[in-house]
Amino acid sequence: MPDREEDKAKIRRRASQEAIALAMQNRWQEAVAVNQSIIELFPTDVDAYNRLGRAYMELGEYAKAKQAYAKVLELDPNNSIAHKNLQRLSLLPDTKVEVKEERHEVSPGLFISEMGKTGIVGLRELGTKEVLAKMAPGDQVILKVKGQQLIAENEHGEYLGLVEPPHGLRLARLMMGGNRYAGAIVSIDTHGVKVMIRETYQHPSQVGRPSFPVKAMEGFQPHVKESLLRGEAEEEEGIEEVEPMEIEEGELLPDGFSIFEGVPPEEEPLIDESFFEEQ
Repeated sequence: MPDREEDKAKIRRRASQEAIALAMQNRWQEAVAVNQSIIELFPTDVDAYNRLGRAYMELGEYAKAKQAYAKVLELDPNNSIAHKNLQRLSLLPDTKVEVKEERHEVSPGLFISEMGKTGIVGLRELGTKEVLAKMAPGDQVILKVKGQQLIAENEHGEYLGLVEPPHGLRLARLMMGGNRYAGAIVSIDTHGVKVMIRETYQHPSQVGRPSFPVKAMEGFQPHVKESLLRGEAEEEEGIEEVEPMEIEEGELLPDGFSIFEGVPPEEEPLIDESFFEEQ
């Protein structure tokens, strides 16, 4: 009997790993199938229902996502992930939304850079709740100059907000001078939106003009948690934060997904619901 229970635990663990790997690759339809198979074997698996809800959200099947999260609350009435995602879903239509193209999430490694080239900024004059509800940490942000302001859009051209001054004004001028930038959402919640921006190309005419001037504050040490960089903490001094804020653990991963590194599959713990916390 103990052997059978151990076998079931291994099956559950490996299936969970597969579901997470598919989500990290944005293979949401396959992720749905794997999570459904887990639920068939383990009908009270809250984590599988949370992953299923996330997969349905990514596929634009909001009614099915609501059903998955509602099931989570049946099993665990205090589950914060389900509550937060149901709140997001309340702003979206029940009818299926066609997803025209794959969502692009940005690797944190792209933002490891030399001082002055990378910063974290806030957005103001935010877009509609319906648009913001579709966004998550790690999603790509497109930056465009409008007059003397810098606006942030998602990859579908939907308006997210204005990059706060004076950073927006400075970056807009540098972009008009030929610089190019990449962006990604760091955090998004009821308190606002934070975006990480990195200079990807500096025009010769802009040499000597840093995108993010280093603070004159003596002893200021920008900090990015090791988990965000997934093993690249040795380079963490390369990120210049515009504000003295920390990026919470796992913020650039899709909601609820994490990867255990350096742990043999047979020793890997089951995914805890804390990995599904809404950013």
